[in-house]
Amino acid sequence: MGLVGPAKVFFAAMRPTLSPQFIASHKRGRIIDALAELTAEQGYEATKISDVVKRAAVARKTLYDNFTGKEDVFLRAFDVAHEEVRGRVEEACEGAGDDWEAALDAGLEALLAYVAEQPALAHLCLVEARAATADSAARYDKAIEGFIEMARRSLPRDKRLPDTTEEWLVGGVASVLIQQMRSGGAERAPELLPELRKFILNPYIGVGLAQGA
Repeated sequence: MGLVGPAKVFFAAMRPTLSPQFIASHKRGRIIDALAELTAEQGYEATKISDVVKRAAVARKTLYDNFTGKEDVFLRAFDVAHEEVRGRVEEACEGAGDDWEAALDAGLEALLAYVAEQPALAHLCLVEARAATADSAARYDKAIEGFIEMARRSLPRDKRLPDTTEEWLVGGVASVLIQQMRSGGAERAPELLPELRKFILNPYIGVGLAQGA
């Protein structure tokens, strides 16, 4: 027998009410996640708006109320993922203090953990973004430049090392992660930590700036 009278009113009042802003944000998140999952499964070109709204379980109008189209969802997904992973890496490095090798380990762990936790978004950023659209390729290049600048601030400098050291280190890490994701092994990304740590430390070991892997 259902509730009636004052009891029904009381429990209705006690039920938590979600704000329109929260609901809208939740739907945008579902749309972003759906597009990331679909592009990881079948590529950006093959992914259609109809696929996205079906996977996100929203109306087509809801998508167009929040985004201008497929590319806009893709670019927003890239921005969300890039902001999150960069923030995690920076926070991890800062938490390691003044020991640059400890900061390197912490930053790599944070990066690899994100790839494992969010394989679809990581795939979107590292694999699909480079060729999906001109704007996504530009965002990818800018994101890589940002990590290169972070490396320049965090890693030791020495005139015996080429000026492009940080560029090819960041590029090398990205290349390894891309191959890992293309092979379907994003969830095992943390297992790459020893390999990537050794790769980054090698030039600094060679000039006596690091303890070794």
